[in-house]
Amino acid sequence: MKLNIGNKLRCLRHEKDITQEEFAEFLGVACQSVSRWENSICYPDIELIPVIAEFFGVTVDSLMGVDEAVEKEKIAEYLDQFQEAVSQGRIYDCIAVARKGTAEYPNNFELLNKLMYALFLAGDSDGNIPEWQENMQKYDSEITMLGERIMKYCPDQDIRLEAAGRLAFNHCEMGRREIGRAIYETLPSQRYCREAQIWWGLNEDERLPFVYRRIRESYEGLCHGIYLLIDERLLEDEELLQVCRKAFELEKLIFDGEAPAEWRTVKLHCDMAAVFARLKRFDQMYEQLEEAARSARTFDNRPERRCVSSLLLGEMIREKTDFETADSRPLSEIMRDKWLAAEEFDGIDSLFVQKRDLS
Repeated sequence: MKLNIGNKLRCLRHEKDITQEEFAEFLGVACQSVSRWENSICYPDIELIPVIAEFFGVTVDSLMGVDEAVEKEKIAEYLDQFQEAVSQGRIYDCIAVARKGTAEYPNNFELLNKLMYALFLAGDSDGNIPEWQENMQKYDSEITMLGERIMKYCPDQDIRLEAAGRLAFNHCEMGRREIGRAIYETLPSQRYCREAQIWWGLNEDERLPFVYRRIRESYEGLCHGIYLLIDERLLEDEELLQVCRKAFELEKLIFDGEAPAEWRTVKLHCDMAAVFARLKRFDQMYEQLEEAARSARTFDNRPERRCVSSLLLGEMIREKTDFETADSRPLSEIMRDKWLAAEEFDGIDSLFVQKRDLS
């Protein structure tokens, strides 16, 4: 079996940011020896292998490069476990899975990124984590350390940029807005991103899937902008009602009139109901809450796997585990216990919740 110690050593040394001279000094060998190892001219003496593995925090098998297939399989298992947990809002389970995975594979950036993500979600005020504020303080330094490590060493651009965006957000949340803003400024602009430029380099069979994916991502971005308009109340209430209506019209247009029940659909109905409540148009408020309750039940009872298709989006397979949340409650309970608890709904008939079976 061919060993890949040389390439592995070089990657580990670069990640640890040490020179061949520094590494050789630690091991008590000549610098030329390290160079010969990294160029696969020869291998380290067998008694040095455990020392080197311990120095880099990897297993001997991983250092020797003899278990790559097993490593990939085990990492995939960790990622599947993580996704299952995050789809159910079990954030502490996510942290436990990610910590176990990174303990076994300390230099796998996909797992390190998941750990950073889980620690960040543990401080999400929108979840049902009572100690979220304590978690923000508790995990702040670790999130920062992980983000900086990924940004500096990760060879995967997508993972690196995801971590950079999350690190910047965390700095802003923790009152370090200038640091966060500086990181945001390093991110590539939308105008010159891969998706905006790559069309001319695609093969014929790649073009239709690319366009579908581009429309989906653009639609998600548009929905996020609409959400900010409504949630941050950047417009007057009468204008917000128009925004809500346009959002529903857009949803029907995108999905050919058969939009699937999604988390954001329920939230939009509740937001629209809140606007009607502020305007004292209570009949219309109740109509929106009825739609929200119906959509929430549909979402909670969605199948494990479903096919969604439309002319603009193409065919998509939606897995139940694709949904990610920091809240372990069903959406119906979130609506009942959180969104209906908004001040706009003070005095709402309590029988509404009971009759609509929001449990």
